[in-house]
Amino acid sequence: MRQPLEDRVVTISRARATVDYPAGFMLVAAMNPSPSGEFYNPNESHADSEFAVQRYLNKISGPLMDRIDLHIEVNPVPYEKLSNKSRGEASVEIRKRVMKARLKQLNRYKDYPGIHNNAQMSPKLQEQHCKIDEQSEKLLKTAMERLGMSARSYGRIFKVARTIADLDGEQFIGPNQIAEAIQYRTLDRDNWLAQ
Repeated sequence: MRQPLEDRVVTISRARATVDYPAGFMLVAAMNPSPSGEFYNPNESHADSEFAVQRYLNKISGPLMDRIDLHIEVNPVPYEKLSNKSRGEASVEIRKRVMKARLKQLNRYKDYPGIHNNAQMSPKLQEQHCKIDEQSEKLLKTAMERLGMSARSYGRIFKVARTIADLDGEQFIGPNQIAEAIQYRTLDRDNWLAQ
């Protein structure tokens, strides 16, 4: 699974031949936070132990998690929020922003064959299109050191931050986009249970 995610190619080897097939795909996955579905909480007697949660999450390899751009923890929604009558942004408006961002990306990479969006950026393109200011650099350095993120996570954060900036209609990546992209790397953290 790791190599097709990274290289966007599936290689099939048999005795007489090796064939490469294109494999550009979007992986969307979900999992419970623990074997019972209850996240570890030292104040609740029915929740799984910290050890059980850690053992459960260790079934997914770190190298595989590194190749997934967004890790989002979804907490239970309290009744007050469910019953709230206020509406968020309409789907039609969100779609307009997404389409505008996609067009921006298509234009950005029009001179690079096979590259159509930020997720496909090479490290060289990343250097070119993901420049950040000093404040953003300090924020990213602090996150990398404190949260124990990998070198691969570093690149993923830039790609996601570039996409967030595109959705925000911003030409440059700022501290807000870097901070949001870091928040989407929840399972990279060495000490995530303490969060």
